[in-house]
Amino acid sequence: MFGSRSSKEEKAAPTDKVSADLSKQPRDPQAPKGRPTPKRAVAQSQRKSVVASTGNRKEDAKRARERRRAELAKQREALASGDERYLPARDKGPVRRFVRDFVDSRFSVAEMFLPLAVAILVLSMIRVPSIQNIALLLWLGVIALIIVDSIGLFIRLRKAVNERFPDEPKRGAVAYGLMRTLQMRRLRLPKPQVKRGERP
Repeated sequence: MFGSRSSKEEKAAPTDKVSADLSKQPRDPQAPKGRPTPKRAVAQSQRKSVVASTGNRKEDAKRARERRRAELAKQREALASGDERYLPARDKGPVRRFVRDFVDSRFSVAEMFLPLAVAILVLSMIRVPSIQNIALLLWLGVIALIIVDSIGLFIRLRKAVNERFPDEPKRGAVAYGLMRTLQMRRLRLPKPQVKRGERP
């Protein structure tokens, strides 16, 4: 009776060790987890057990705030410098970096959407029918140009990603690139690391 219990514990011990070692390894954010998502109560208890408690709730909360503030500061610096270690999960990985460089090395019509939209809005507020008609035509023209340019970028980017990373998980990478084109170049985060015309 006792012997069977101890043998089960001995068998379980190596598997626990292997799973602990695997959990320490960095995981590609686009790769499947290979395990079920833990329930909220389990996840919260695991987070609490990782942080050493002082026994004082105020002191623990203060430490947690300071730690969170430090993490956010590192993340802001990483978004400006492109440091992979501290980037948010959605921006990590060689595929996402390539997509950012591919988008940043080209001019896209979509990045001019906001300034053009403001200009067209101002024109449409002028109470002159001919100017309002021009504003409407401009609005339709800008939308058509953005759609055509985005379709072309989608095709080129998907082809480039498949050629460069045939074995890497690429889910959501092209959509990530298209969303980046909607931001003006100087406002993009992470900051562009390549110049226009430079091959990624």
